Amino acid sequence: MSRAKPVFGNNKELTLIVNSVYDVTEFDYKGELDFDSKINIDGFQQFIAYNKKMLEILDFVSHIALVDSTVLITGETGTGKEVLAKLIHSLSKRKNKPFIKLNCAAIPENLIETELFGYEPGAFTGASSRGKKGFFEIANNSTLFLDEIGELPLNTQAKLLQVLQDKKFTKVGSPKLIEVDVRIIAATNRKLEEMMEKNLFRQDLYYRLNVIPIDLPPLRERLDDIEPISTYIVQRM
Repeated sequence: MSRAKPVFGNNKELTLIVNSVYDVTEFDYKGELDFDSKINIDGFQQFIAYNKKMLEILDFVSHIALVDSTVLITGETGTGKEVLAKLIHSLSKRKNKPFIKLNCAAIPENLIETELFGYEPGAFTGASSRGKKGFFEIANNSTLFLDEIGELPLNTQAKLLQVLQDKKFTKVGSPKLIEVDVRIIAATNRKLEEMMEKNLFRQDLYYRLNVIPIDLPPLRERLDDIEPISTYIVQRM
């Protein structure tokens, strides 16, 4: 069994990951697991990874976090997609800015565009007289996590594609282009390739999002993680 441990320099930047190997016949799960309190990045504290594939993913994340390319995280519900997105943000150049999240499945289809891009005062009936900032404007110079990206309507997909291409967008009710510097991390539990075949998801948007793909395995494929995760949970109850 192996366990990855991140090592940080004086500037709190990740410098390397130490992978320790243990003989499972001598490991006592009943004893306290040794969690390093000096690890001050929340994402690593949330991941208990003995599974080889998960260790490889965490090592990969430590290398790509500083790159501003878009990331597409796929995996079943409960595999830790949001936690991994937060980890990428906390290791990135944008870590001192807020991590902004929008769950695309939680917003009604007729409101998703105004949530993402905002609107001008009086843009539509019932609009606030003060207008509204959208998530892109709020996340400027930071990271925007678009959870359940597969639920995004096609017309909004087109506008998202434009932002990824041009780094500019317009608010609802305004022709003015607004420049933004936002790193996009998207996540989904759906098969986007199958959705593309059914014309439910834009192929050009998929390739813009899938620059850095990460597929998280379900816990049933990480059997060596079940007992230490259970122990961790019990210790904190």
